Amino acid sequence: LHRPSSLLPLKEENLAAIMPAAPPPTLPEELVEEILFRIPPNEPAGLLRASLVCKSWSQAVSHRGFRRCLHDFHGAPPVLGFLHDWDDEDIPDFISATVSPFSLAVPDRWLWQAVDCRHGRALFLSDDPDAEELLVWEPITGSQQRVPVPVMSDIGRTTAAVFCTADGCDHCNCHGGPFCVVFVFSVDSEDPDDGEYDTAACVYSSETGAWGELTLMHGEFYMHFTYYSSVLVGDSLLYFVTDGGLILEYDMAMHGLTWFKAPYSCYSKGIPSYILMPAEDGGLGLVEELDPHLQLWSREMTDARWIPSRIINLGSLSLNGAQMGAVCPVHVLGFAEGVSVIVVTTAAGLFTVQIQSEEITRVCDDHGYGDLIPVVGFYTPMPRVAEAEA
Repeated sequence: LHRPSSLLPLKEENLAAIMPAAPPPTLPEELVEEILFRIPPNEPAGLLRASLVCKSWSQAVSHRGFRRCLHDFHGAPPVLGFLHDWDDEDIPDFISATVSPFSLAVPDRWLWQAVDCRHGRALFLSDDPDAEELLVWEPITGSQQRVPVPVMSDIGRTTAAVFCTADGCDHCNCHGGPFCVVFVFSVDSEDPDDGEYDTAACVYSSETGAWGELTLMHGEFYMHFTYYSSVLVGDSLLYFVTDGGLILEYDMAMHGLTWFKAPYSCYSKGIPSYILMPAEDGGLGLVEELDPHLQLWSREMTDARWIPSRIINLGSLSLNGAQMGAVCPVHVLGFAEGVSVIVVTTAAGLFTVQIQSEEITRVCDDHGYGDLIPVVGFYTPMPRVAEAEA
């Protein structure tokens, strides 16, 4: 008798052909992280795609310590993009500056005006004059906290700044930690006969949930703050530029307000032609637009004189082939603290200029922007809701 072929013993190679393939070996968690934090930080879409591969990869890139790995491996964080308050529905709320397309769920700019961004937090002022309040928003985590303003003031006469207050923090991963908000405003003097004005500053602490006492400065003019965000020098000195080109200094340690002028050439054209920045020596500096180049200045700490430093010649570097100068003027729109990046716009488009390397990167077309507020940091995707609750 012959047995059917289906009942004959299977050879080893035939058995292997019909058995399901064994799953590939799982990569050790340490190796996965080594691979993931080598994704270029200026391509955040790459990390986002990696987080969608599986649950373990999502947990790896969203872990709090992963940002520390990115900082240790890459050094300075990238400029992710810019906040703005330009009234044009065709312009996205967030202007991406990364290599790959990237977006953030920015608070509605028709309701909130962006005024500052620092240490992983952005600060917005309500555009509703009847419910004036501040909004602190973490671009990476999406966390929001509303802070009522201590004093109601006319729109345009107020500005504000935000910064981390965690002891010993290097600000590469201080999301969710303590912070302070400085609110600055200018009002008419209580004495209507003296024709003068009061400028004041007040500090809010997230740890106490309360505003401190006002610091007042009496003067013969009021200050408007419309287009320029603040600069933090050291741990306690904040600087603001008024619409008229004056510089307001708030010393948080000494609780003092004072003002001074920029170099004459910076406001001789009728409107300020400069942006504040920390100087390379650690003090206060600024960058002035002088077509076709940028003039850097630093302020002496001893005698408060402005000293011109080096020049970045944009004409010699060629912006997208467009000749710089009177035909294609350069306008300085912002400065990214911590990474020494100047933001400029020309008819050729919007560009970033790295001060040390003088590397120029084109961001997008020019749309007639006003003040741009850079968002700096390492983007890491947040865990999906189901994973966060697991």
